[in-house]
Amino acid sequence: MTQGIIVTGTDTSVGKTVFAAALAQALGATYWKPIQCGLDGGSDSAHVRTIAGLPPDRILPEAYRLNLPASPHRAAEAEGIEISLARLKLPEVEGPLVVEGAGGLMVPVTRQALQIDVFASWRLPVVLVARTALGTINHSLLSIEALNGRNIPILGIAFVGDEVADSEHTISGMGNVRRLGRLPRLDSLEPAHLAQAFADHFRVEDFR
Repeated sequence: MTQGIIVTGTDTSVGKTVFAAALAQALGATYWKPIQCGLDGGSDSAHVRTIAGLPPDRILPEAYRLNLPASPHRAAEAEGIEISLARLKLPEVEGPLVVEGAGGLMVPVTRQALQIDVFASWRLPVVLVARTALGTINHSLLSIEALNGRNIPILGIAFVGDEVADSEHTISGMGNVRRLGRLPRLDSLEPAHLAQAFADHFRVEDFR
């Protein structure tokens, strides 16, 4: 069985791609984003390769690359594509695997399946990435409740943004999840700077 970690977010644009890049870099892992929606600004896979400095063989090709920046079910329909859950089977890789989801947990992958349903079938632990801005307590606790409701193991929560100690403490305490750390805003996303920021704010042992 593939040993891996799912990186998901409480919402879109919370910083999970940057966090996933930092985690893959720290673990020496392979990175996979199964579904990419929105290609105008380039793919998350290409971004991760650049900011984490990963070699090409540690970036797996997406199962689906869709042009429209929308939820997977809608982006696929716009191109006349039917997403097959069979194509979302976890790949076999040497060493650890970091899998990044698209958007939040309740995003429809098809008209019949949510992303959280796919996660449940994989049976891998999840790192929930949350912003520290206003509204994060509600989004985070709802996401934790959804994961618990499907018996998906939560490795912990990783925050991205400026420090808001009370929100971080409230979420980890009321959600009964481990606070893994907080990735601050970075002026530079060069591989060395990203690696240092992860080392300064997280313990790599917590992810193994």
